[in-house]
Amino acid sequence: MCVTVAEWATTYIPAREKNWMAKVISTLFISADGVAEVDPAWHFPYFDENMGRAVGEDYATADVLLLGRVTYDSFAGAWPERENAGGEDASFAVQLGDTRKIVVSRQPLEFTWRESELVQGDLAEAVAALKATPGIRGILIPGSISVVQQLLAAGLVDELRLLVHPVAARKGRKLFDEGAAPYHLKILATEVFPTGVIRVIYAPVSAPGAAGYEDVKALVPDGTDV
Repeated sequence: MCVTVAEWATTYIPAREKNWMAKVISTLFISADGVAEVDPAWHFPYFDENMGRAVGEDYATADVLLLGRVTYDSFAGAWPERENAGGEDASFAVQLGDTRKIVVSRQPLEFTWRESELVQGDLAEAVAALKATPGIRGILIPGSISVVQQLLAAGLVDELRLLVHPVAARKGRKLFDEGAAPYHLKILATEVFPTGVIRVIYAPVSAPGAAGYEDVKALVPDGTDV
């Protein structure tokens, strides 16, 4: 049975924290048609205090941020300045600055934002090693679509935390790429915001048993309820 995010926070999270193995959590803003390449024009009109709270809860799970190069450049180009400006978002900027940040890039980088480092070696192997590192509770992947896709394919994503906007973006990069086999998911928790945004937390699961029409035809409406 699906639970609310509030129930999730009081039941699942304490149970999870008894296990020292770190969780890999993807957090994404996404449109109703699956576009995760955010356009500010369709994203910010739906951002309210509920979404802000959800974002804060997601980041509170993380000891490590795992970032693709594009996402890192976006963050590093904005948050240090916001920290220095001392505005309303400065405390979150400090939190981001103080968090260990591991960047996935094919090119060597010189970092100016503190606590930043380049992923070493193969991505899947590096993430598997991080998951097994004592003291790390959670590895959060904000945005970074290509990183999420690679880790989904490697079976290393533990949770997909999606903030589904009530808009069909119709263009932009989608979260799920084309592949030979589907990803099966179970819903761990949901929450609906007044803006129409749906917060849903998924976990990858094994495929259900095979079934065809012959297995379900008894469930087809017989017309008497019309």
